[in-house]
Amino acid sequence: MTADAGPIRSWFNQAVAGWDRFWFTPTDPATLALIRILAGTMLFYTHLVWGFALNDFFGDHGWLQPSAVQLALKDSYTWSYLWWFHTPLALGIVHLLALVVFALLTIGLFSRTMSVLAFIATASYVGRAPGALFGLDQINMLLSMYLMVGPSGAAYSVDRWRQARRLGTQLPPAPKSTAANIAIRLIQLHLCVIYLYAGMGKLMGPAWWNGTAMWQAIANLEYQSIDLTWLADWPRLLNLLTHLTIFWELFYCALIWPRSTRPIMLALAVPMHLGIAFCLGMITFGEVMLIANLSFVSPAIVRGVLGRCARLMGTKPPATVSRATVPANPVERPPGRRGKAKRRPEAGAA
Repeated sequence: MTADAGPIRSWFNQAVAGWDRFWFTPTDPATLALIRILAGTMLFYTHLVWGFALNDFFGDHGWLQPSAVQLALKDSYTWSYLWWFHTPLALGIVHLLALVVFALLTIGLFSRTMSVLAFIATASYVGRAPGALFGLDQINMLLSMYLMVGPSGAAYSVDRWRQARRLGTQLPPAPKSTAANIAIRLIQLHLCVIYLYAGMGKLMGPAWWNGTAMWQAIANLEYQSIDLTWLADWPRLLNLLTHLTIFWELFYCALIWPRSTRPIMLALAVPMHLGIAFCLGMITFGEVMLIANLSFVSPAIVRGVLGRCARLMGTKPPATVSRATVPANPVERPPGRRGKAKRRPEAGAA
C-alpha cells in the first residue's frame, strides 16, 4: 500500500500545482484592458439604442407591462433598479447616467468603480426586459461581470494616464496581476461552456446531422441580410460548412487550450462570427462573441499589435524601464570624501 501511494501522491501534487498555475499565475493586464475598451464600447452602443424606445420597453405602459414581466419571472429571482422609476423623465435620467458609466468604463476613468456600476446597469436592463433578451445581452452580462474581477483599467486607460501625469514621468507597462489572470480564465471557461452547450443543442435537430442547417439559415428571409441563395448550386459546400460549424463548437472547449491548435480555432472563429454578423443580420452579436474570444489572445500579441498601431499613427508607446536606462559606469565618488561630495545633478534638471 505504501509503495503504491507514491505515484498517486505525485500525480496529486502535479494536479494541485497545475491548478495553481492555471488560476494564480500573474499575467499582464493588456488583454483584459483591450476587452474593457471593446466591451465598454459595445455596452455603450447597445444601451444607446435602447434610448430610442426607452419608454416603450421600460415604461409602465410600454410593450413589456410590469405585471406581465413579474408574472413571467415569478419562479426566478431577477433584480432591476428600473422598477423604481415610473415617469419618462426619471427613466431618461437614469438611462443617461448608465450611458455615462459605460463611456467612463470604455475610456478607463475610475475603472474599478465603473466596472461594478456597469454590471449593475447591464443586469438591470436585462432583468426589466426579459422579453427582449437574446444572445448579445447575455454576452454583455458575461463580460461586464468579469471585468469587475480584474484590474481592467491597469492598461490603456485614462486612469493609467492620470497616474503617469501625477508622478510627472512615463510609466512602465502595468505590473502582472493575479486578478487579471483570474478574470481572463473565467471568460475563457465561460466561453467554452457556451460553445459546448450550443453545439450539443444543435445536435438535437436533424438539420445539423444531415448537413442542411447552413442552407436553412441563409435561405431564411427573416434573417437574410446578404443574399447567399446562390449557394444552393453548391450543396457539398453547404454540407461542409454545416459540419465544420458543429465540429468547431463541440470541440472548441478542448482544442482552444493547446498552443498548436489555438490559432486554428481562433482563425475559424472570425469567419464564423462575421458570417453571423453580416449574413444573418446579427452584427452586434457576432462582434461581441469575437470580443470574448480575445481572452485567448496573449498579452504580448496585444501589446505588439497596439504598439505597432501607435507607431503607425505617430504616437509613442509607453516607455519601459530596463537596464539600458541605467548608466553602465556610474561615476564613483573619490575615497575619503563620501560625506562631503556633492550629488551630481539629475539628467534634465534645471
